[in-house]
Amino acid sequence: MAAHQLAAGPAPAMAPPPVEYAVAAEEYLARAPLGPASRRVYRISLTGWAWPLAGKPVPAGPERRRAEPPVLPLAMLDDAAAGRKIAAGLADRARQADARTVNRELSVLRSAIGWWQDQRWISSDPTRGLRHAWRLPATTALTADQVDSVFRLAASLREHAFWRVLHDSGAHTGDVLALDADRVDLARHRVRPRPGSETGMQWRAGTSEILGWLLAGRTYGPVFVTERRASADAAPADVCPITGQARMSYRRAAEIFTAATRPLDPAGRGWTLHQLRAAGRPC
Repeated sequence: MAAHQLAAGPAPAMAPPPVEYAVAAEEYLARAPLGPASRRVYRISLTGWAWPLAGKPVPAGPERRRAEPPVLPLAMLDDAAAGRKIAAGLADRARQADARTVNRELSVLRSAIGWWQDQRWISSDPTRGLRHAWRLPATTALTADQVDSVFRLAASLREHAFWRVLHDSGAHTGDVLALDADRVDLARHRVRPRPGSETGMQWRAGTSEILGWLLAGRTYGPVFVTERRASADAAPADVCPITGQARMSYRRAAEIFTAATRPLDPAGRGWTLHQLRAAGRPC
């Protein structure tokens, strides 16, 4: 069921419709039955749609979170060009994020639009006819020279360790991000298999050296964590018990890689984690 259908109730009867898109988004979020973490994710998604609606490129990576979104009237959603702008934004987002993230962001916008229509603030649905991304687009693996250029980037130790494990092991990105320090066997350059499992990820000796620097003696908790402390409602397994930092999400990891590789990409869009993983040769 869409979030707007679960909303606690309509906007106050005497309140005039908001002029700005951002104000309408806050009105929707204030009345939707969402927890703090979900409300934050919904706010990020709705804010992200402001750029394509204004005909501007969406900032990538960390800049997307810090940048002030363009101010635009809510009535723009009734404009005949709104559907085309959202479709273009959806296609651009699909080149940077995984299908699950793209689908969620489109669903958030659709839920908000449905609620705004219920309030009679807008009359059109510019997302009508847009399809969810059920499959990822075909992946073109990075060349050996491109991979070398990635590993020469002036990125953080965390990024280099993550990128090399992903490339060396050929494992799914989510599985690499789910690694805990107590499962990392630096001496054998692999993940310690769980009971009943015969194999695990393996990587090269140089990658173990970088992982050792990253862990710096940590023997438990997530290997790859964010720069900030985890939220109060984060699962204990996704929080470093020493620093309180949260496990890095797929979306954040993908944004960082695409932003970091944008200067290397002749098309100027940046590469994806799927391309890096596809370029690897499992050890």
